[in-house]
Amino acid sequence: MVVLAVVTSLGGCAGQEQSGSPAQRVSTWMNAGGGGSAIGNVEVASRNVDLALSRHNVPSAIKQVCALLSNEAQTGIGNLPTPDDQLTTEINAAYEVATAAGNDCFRGADGDRTLMARSTAERTRLIGLLDAVVAHVKRITGKTPTTETTAPQSGGDPFGGGS
Repeated sequence: MVVLAVVTSLGGCAGQEQSGSPAQRVSTWMNAGGGGSAIGNVEVASRNVDLALSRHNVPSAIKQVCALLSNEAQTGIGNLPTPDDQLTTEINAAYEVATAAGNDCFRGADGDRTLMARSTAERTRLIGLLDAVVAHVKRITGKTPTTETTAPQSGGDPFGGGS
């Protein structure tokens, strides 16, 4: 069963991301696994829900991808806070929408059209929220972060050599 988690407090671990310029702190946080790959995992999980629905998969398969979306979002929330308060707020909002989308999808997969429509709307909203997060990171660091779901290939650069 998927459980909707309400985040009332963001409590992450403090570390090296607390020193240096804002760009350095956010880059360090991204490199520590808190950012790009977590965003990418949520994006992929959301697309997998769309794919399962477009293929008219059985409810149990749809529930599985919906649960994964919620779980990826909760994992992302566990990586917060970021070194930038506004970025933390933006990412948390995206992950809360992703969690709701996954939960609504899970509960609606057996045929509740209202919940499925709400999940679709939430997943649509999610893409805009994640795009805004990536844009915010670029404003801070001057680089577009990679949202690849595997480890960065360019010497650990969380921006994957992005511009």
